[in-house]
Amino acid sequence: MITSIILIKTERTAINKVAEQLAAMDGISEAYSVSGKYDIVAIARVPANEDLADLVTNRLLSIDAIQQTETMLAFQAYSRHDLEAMFALGM
Repeated sequence: MITSIILIKTERTAINKVAEQLAAMDGISEAYSVSGKYDIVAIARVPANEDLADLVTNRLLSIDAIQQTETMLAFQAYSRHDLEAMFALGM
């Protein structure tokens, strides 16, 4: 499982709409509206690097209000929760 954090800048009037579109997208497990330099932080969990490439370079492009993204790959999860087991259900 590939996990990445996608930082997103959007048109100011479209933050909620973009977050809803992201949350409904396969591969995006969560989308948060946030304060700071970026408007939305999305968590992507996909089976393989090719799926992440498709998500970032094809499917995110379909959302016109997205102005800029920065994608970070997660190497290791440090959590009290067993995240891998939670997201492996049904896969």
